[in-house]
Formats: sequence, C-alpha cells, structure tokens
Amino acid sequence: MTEKVNVLLVDVRPDKLLAYEAMLGDLGENLVKTASAREALQFLLKNDVAVVLIDVCISELDGFRLAAMIREHPRFRKTVIIFISATDLTDVERLRGYEMGAVDYVPAPVVPELLRAKVRVFAELFRKTRELERLNSTLERRVADRTAELEASNVQLTQSEQGRSLALAAGQMGSWDWDLATAEWKWDEGQHRIFGVEPQDFEISADNIRALIHPDDWLALREIARGMSAGARTQQTEFRVLRPNGEIRWCIGTAAASVDAAGEVLRISGVTIDITDRKEAEERQVLLAREVDHRARNALAVIQSIIRLTRAKSVDDYVHAIEGRITALARAHTLLSDSRWRGADLATLVADELAPYRAGDKVKCSGADISLQPATAQGLALALHELATNAAKHGALSSPTGKITLDWQLQADDLTLHWAEDGGPSIRQPSVRSFGLKVIIASIEQQLGGKVSFEWNPAGLRCVLSIPRSELTKSRSINSRRNGGAATDGVIGLRRTEKPRLLLVEDEALVAMMIQETLAELGFQVIGPVGTASGALAAARDSHFDAAVLDINLGDGLVYTVAEILEKRGVPFVFVTGYDADSVDMRFSGVPVLQKPIERDMLQKIFAPDADRLAACSAAS
Repeated sequence: MTEKVNVLLVDVRPDKLLAYEAMLGDLGENLVKTASAREALQFLLKNDVAVVLIDVCISELDGFRLAAMIREHPRFRKTVIIFISATDLTDVERLRGYEMGAVDYVPAPVVPELLRAKVRVFAELFRKTRELERLNSTLERRVADRTAELEASNVQLTQSEQGRSLALAAGQMGSWDWDLATAEWKWDEGQHRIFGVEPQDFEISADNIRALIHPDDWLALREIARGMSAGARTQQTEFRVLRPNGEIRWCIGTAAASVDAAGEVLRISGVTIDITDRKEAEERQVLLAREVDHRARNALAVIQSIIRLTRAKSVDDYVHAIEGRITALARAHTLLSDSRWRGADLATLVADELAPYRAGDKVKCSGADISLQPATAQGLALALHELATNAAKHGALSSPTGKITLDWQLQADDLTLHWAEDGGPSIRQPSVRSFGLKVIIASIEQQLGGKVSFEWNPAGLRCVLSIPRSELTKSRSINSRRNGGAATDGVIGLRRTEKPRLLLVEDEALVAMMIQETLAELGFQVIGPVGTASGALAAARDSHFDAAVLDINLGDGLVYTVAEILEKRGVPFVFVTGYDADSVDMRFSGVPVLQKPIERDMLQKIFAPDADRLAACSAAS
C-alpha cells in the first residue's frame, strides 16, 4: 500500500481551501488545510510535509515571507513550495518568490488538472526520497551489523584455535601429519581412536590405512592426496572408516599443505572428525519427514473420500455432513499429535466426539483407561461421530428427553463398546443402509477387523462395536525400502471383457469405499475391498480377477508377497501408497504407483481394457 504524504494548503479564505481540497482529493494524499501563516508553521514544526501550497496574499505575513521562514528552518530547506497568485506577478515578484524558496507558480483561476499534475509529481518525488533515505539507513545498519559479526567471528576463531587442543584431547577429533620427504606418518591419540586401532599395535603406512578405508571412498582420498602433492593447498571430504571390529564410522577429513620458499610441498597435515552421530541423526530426520508426509497423504486421502462419498439433499446438508466428519478426524488427530502419535486415550476421544451433545445428563460414558493406536483411534472416531450424528437427526439426541449411554470393557480377546439410546422417538430398521452406517461398518469391520451389530429397538438404537485386542497394540509404522525411483505412471492392458474383475486391497476404510465406488463407475467388478495382508494373500491365491489395486502398507504387513504371486500368475497390478514412489521395493520398479490422495482420472487412465485403449492412453500421456 502506497504511503500517504502530507500536502499543506495555506490560504485565508475557506472557500479557496475547500476548492483546493476538491481539486486534489483524487490524489489520495493527506491534505492539511490552514488559514494562517501561524497555523502553517505550527503544523510544519510537528510533521513532515511533501508540498506546501501558499497563497501569495495571506494575513499576518505575505506568502513570500512565509516561504522565507520555512526555508530558514533546517528541516524544510528542501520542502517543495508552490505559490498560488490571483494577480499577475511581475518578473521581479516572480524572482523574489524563487529567491524565497518557491519552486513553482500556479496562476488563478487555477486549472485543476495542472495543479493536480504538479502536486502529484512533487509528492511522488518526496515519497521516493524518503524511501531512498530509509534504504540508505538500512544499508548503513546492515554494514554495521556485518562489521560486528566479522569482529565476533574473529574473536570466535581465536577462541576456537585456543580450544583446538582441548577438542582433540576429548576425542571428538583426531589429527595427523604426513612428511612427504621421509614418507613418515604421525597420528595422535584421537586419530587412533577414530580408526579403532591401538597405537602400540598399529603401524601407520599407506597400505595399512587403505585397509581401514571403505573401498568406495579410497579412490577419492587418493586423488585428493595426489592433488595436494601437486600443489593444492587445502582439501576436505567425507569418507567411511572400516574399523577392525567391523564397525563403520562416517568422518570428515580436512587437510592442509605446508610448502617451502620455492612452493614445493613439504608435508600435509590434517584433522579427522567423526560425524557418525550426525549422519545417523540426518537419516532419522529423513525417515521422520517421510513418515510425516505419509500421514499427511493418508489424511488427505481420507478427506478426499469423505468429500467424494458424502451424499445430501441440499448444499447446506452436504457442507454440514462433511464438516462434521472432518472435525471428527481432526479431534482424533489432535489427541494423537498431543501424544506424539504414541496413542490416543479412549475416554478423551469419546468425550471430544460427544462434547456437543453433553448438555445436562443426556450422555453418560464409562469405561477403563485404554490407549488406542493411531489407525484404531481414527476409525473409532469416525464410527462414534456417525452414531452421534444419527442420534441427533433421528434418535435419542433429537428429543429433549432422549439420553445416550456408552460404556466399554476390555476383555481377553477384544475391546467392546456398547451404545444405547433411550427416550427418543420410536425407530425401526432402515430399508436402505445409509452412508453413515456404511462408514461405521467399514471403519470397524474392514479397517480394524472387528464386528458391528445393530438392534433397531423401538425404544432406541442399540449398537455393539467389537475391536480385536491386537488392534490396540499393533503398530502401523512402515519399513519401506527405497530403490531410487519407481514408475509413477503407466497403463495396464486388460483383456477385453464386458466387466473386468479387479481385486482391491486397501486397509483405510473410507479410501477403500471411494476407490471401490470409482472403479464401479468405470465399469469394473470389484472384489473386496480386502484390508489385511493375510486376506489379500488368500485372495491372490484362490480368486479369479483380471487386475489388482494393492495398498503397499497394510495393518498386518506389506503387500509384496501378494505382488509376487500376481506376477507369477501374470495378473497386472498397480501399487497405492502414501509414501513417495521411490519407497517401493526395487523388485517392482516397473509397476505403476499411485500416490494418495488418488484422482479418478488416474484410475481411469491406468487401466486399459484393450490394446486400442492402451494406445490412446499412451498417446494422451
């Protein structure tokens, strides 16, 4: 936004001031009206002004004297002054005005366009001048800061040199020296420690040092040594040390050459720093970043599925339904985030999901303290949200007298939750399974391997959710192997059939429902969805289908054994993952990979039912 500047209007007549204000209003500047020289000077002493418009004939002082007084002040020596005169001025008067500091005259009657043009030019010049002054001030400050930084760096360098021997003695680094004339090597204690050898047992020689360097790094080190022998002064590189006990250590080596008066290299000295801990930390950080990316993609895939699958009678109902389901996921995500994804407390999850309906004693909850794994928490959060939403629309929560009781017990084999509604309107079993009921069943049965039972009691719905106890402790962290790049696109040619059969393996309930619906719309007969590696393995061995969509990371393992069976059977398939495509096992580098969230167009493109469609898709891509 452009900064406004002050334009000072000085005239004894209010009508003229109003006229000037009207003429200059479109400029968007700050117009200040004063009716006397005294008012004008008082404003000038307190504010910066870009342009001063002065009537030559004003009370107390004439315009010339006011201009002279303004110019005498050091702050206003460069302030632009424009005289407005209702009478013709002689050349002598004009010259006097210029001597007093005016830069221009505007004769009366004033032409608005001319006045605006003059003021606009000088206001913009003032603005640019102030900007340049600020930039100069910033530059001076940066120069001063940089100078201070350099001085501080010099102090730190001096302190670093003083502490070098202490650092070496502490074992963080090792130093060495190589005399080129005598071929004699010298290592300090730190150097021996890094290489994992004892000083009294290790003879320092080129051959013995080579035996302790990783074969892939030796050639680079040898070339550096040759370069320094030929005149290079300093070098630095990373390399790996193979200790005699088989341990591998990452190191940074820095070397500097000492020369004689003729420029010949006499000796090369250096420092070796063990950076193994840093390397491992970097690898952990990369893995953590990949896990975060994976979870984000999976969350987006679930949200995409909610948006694609939700049905409603109106836009408002559609928005309300989507917001409710996404909010349920967000609550579970918050609990997991607070625990750094180690688990979510079931009681807190229930309280958060039912919080909007807990006025008075309408909702009663009880149960043992139980921690849920991330996938279990997300699936259960969606199921509870759908139960609560259904109760608010059609069940107990839609009536002032209605109540809900939810309790849970941890048994030998499973976690069981009992949902009971009372005091609401009479209900009966719906003739068509709603999307909400599908979400509950898919989240509990398909995603978590549990069971759901409904009792449509006229007095109120009864629902039992049963989740295998193994789901409460199962970790869904991923151990994908990177191969440096897998195929992320491609086309799978299918045999010409009226309705190709396609196996769907996906353990995220809503994502599976969305993919299933999309494939059905595209003309496929979907087998599944299958949510476990064991179930997928059985389907791969015993079922007949023309192609498959395989989620790589399932709740009970990876899907690669299934992929091997499909390859032997000659059944084409595509991988689905929330990780990067290059995390796929290198054995399947030629298999197309779809990253979550999955677009309908990608599913349509990747499966070609015959050679003609294959060619069309290849040309389109």
